[in-house]
Amino acid sequence: MRILATADGLFYSEGVHTVGVDRIISEAKVTKATFYKYFRSKDSLIVAYLQGRDTRARDFVADVALRYDSPEQRLRGIVDEIADEVMRPGFHGCPFINAAAQFADPRHPVREAVAAHREWYGTTIEGLFRGMGHSHPGDAADDFFLARDGAYAGANLGDPIAAHAALQRAIQRVIAEIP
Repeated sequence: MRILATADGLFYSEGVHTVGVDRIISEAKVTKATFYKYFRSKDSLIVAYLQGRDTRARDFVADVALRYDSPEQRLRGIVDEIADEVMRPGFHGCPFINAAAQFADPRHPVREAVAAHREWYGTTIEGLFRGMGHSHPGDAADDFFLARDGAYAGANLGDPIAAHAALQRAIQRVIAEIP
């Protein structure tokens, strides 16, 4: 759908609060009636944008599971992709963190979409650490997200090379804790 594809690009590159509905309508080359036929509000479009990003993340993790046999290989595959992602031109950080930063109310539908994504992702990463035999897989998953979120922020704020290297080092330390 053209509206969602247009919003995805604009929201990611410029921020969900910065981009207005009129601009999305104009750049998608649709009418207001068409926009409102599919989306009740800008907030519902933002939720759809985040759900689309969530689907991409789930598809990526499923693809990693097909490509690698062991939990450690899968985790390393995810980390390698994240490390590569922060180096790409046009990288603007984590779309979920970026959106959440613009909505303070944890009960807002945007924040709920972010929370649902983070819950799924956290459970997935914790499961990989559990499969690797980590004695504290929940703590390891927390460490993973702290490193990942830090790499996303660090790369977005200006030094993708340092963020790439720091993410790899941090995850290696967590993996090294496994007996």
